[in-house]
Amino acid sequence: MRSHLKKFIEAMEPNSVAVIPAAHEATRSYDTEYKFRQDSDFWYLTGFPEPDAIAVIDPSSKTPYSLYVRPRDLEMETWFGRRQGVDGAVKNYGADRAFPIERFSGDIGKLLDGHERLYYRFAVDKGLDQTILGYLTEQRVRRIKTAYPPHIIIDPTPIIGDMRLHKTEKEIEAMQRAADIAAEAHVLAMKKVKPGMNESQVEALMESYMRDKGASGVAYNSIIGGGDNATILHYVENNMPLKDGDLILIDAGAEYQGYASDITRTFPINGKYSKAQREVYDIVLDVQEKCIEYTKVGNTVKARQEYSIELLTEGMKQLGLLKGKTKDLIKKKAYMKYYMHGVGHYLGLDVHDAGRYFTDQGAKNSRPFAPGMVLTVEPGLYIPPDDKSAPAKYRGIGIRIEDDVLVTKDGNRNLTSKVPKDPDEIEALMGKRRMAKAA
Repeated sequence: MRSHLKKFIEAMEPNSVAVIPAAHEATRSYDTEYKFRQDSDFWYLTGFPEPDAIAVIDPSSKTPYSLYVRPRDLEMETWFGRRQGVDGAVKNYGADRAFPIERFSGDIGKLLDGHERLYYRFAVDKGLDQTILGYLTEQRVRRIKTAYPPHIIIDPTPIIGDMRLHKTEKEIEAMQRAADIAAEAHVLAMKKVKPGMNESQVEALMESYMRDKGASGVAYNSIIGGGDNATILHYVENNMPLKDGDLILIDAGAEYQGYASDITRTFPINGKYSKAQREVYDIVLDVQEKCIEYTKVGNTVKARQEYSIELLTEGMKQLGLLKGKTKDLIKKKAYMKYYMHGVGHYLGLDVHDAGRYFTDQGAKNSRPFAPGMVLTVEPGLYIPPDDKSAPAKYRGIGIRIEDDVLVTKDGNRNLTSKVPKDPDEIEALMGKRRMAKAA
């Protein structure tokens, strides 16, 4: 049994049962599907890679871990690929027992009956919602004295989320590999990008490299924004030509064994920052380095965000984007015109990973950093091209710098340090490319 599953069983309350569904295939258009990606919670607990499965976890049973899976079917496998089937679920994925998925509806009574609590996440799998609600409703109406269905339903998401928040050594190894692959792809982009290329070519270059190095694919839709497009936070069209004198903002990460990396670098398309670009860049880099240092045991998520706002507000004043007292500008949230997002987020199986940011319902007590957490650090400044209140030389400049940081007992470790962010290093790297071509 997987260690994650054992830990989840230990967290379950007495006399309880959990039903955890896998993801289903999603239609892309008409009769074609998107490439399948397993539900992160289901994957975390089971490691089972196929769609349309259900895990049933009953700590009181002699066989606490059951999987309901698609059965072997030679005709279907000829068309759509091999299946593990019932035998494979036990032999290869550690289930105590396994059954064809078609049996679940008929077995639901004996699976749930006699338990006080049911761990189940509603509004994710509507079909399974109806099956479970139908059974509970039927038992309530029939009032059979020998049937005792669960009367308390608990969402397992917060429990699994807190577990996922603290990475094991094995998870950290996978995340480091995801980070290394993405870092190498960013370095490749720095070596290859030049005026006249299209954003789509950069995207193809990086994503091809990631796949070639063992990534299952990208961890999210890549953002390749040249010039003004860098001021759009989630720009994903990636279809415009790259112009001499502009910056390019690349936000791209790899997925490896289910785990994500998330890196952003902003660099000059022609290999040389202009004076204005460098002025904005240096401020963002200084804030990013200070916020990385701040990401350690003893500080909190909320305090780090406030720290980034204070530093960037000072930077905006230095650039002439804002005027006034820093405290007043922060109180008025004037900074949001140029810095409108958080300084970072949890990272793991999902790029915006599971886990609460506050330890109470009132959102007053921000979660402190703890060893094993992985978070991004990604301050930015985005000056709209049509912002007449900003100095003309800065208009249309968008800069974000992002790294993935593991919190350790004695500080932190930057998982993505292999890709340069010092502007002189970036220019030197890109300069080597130009010198090689000239030779």
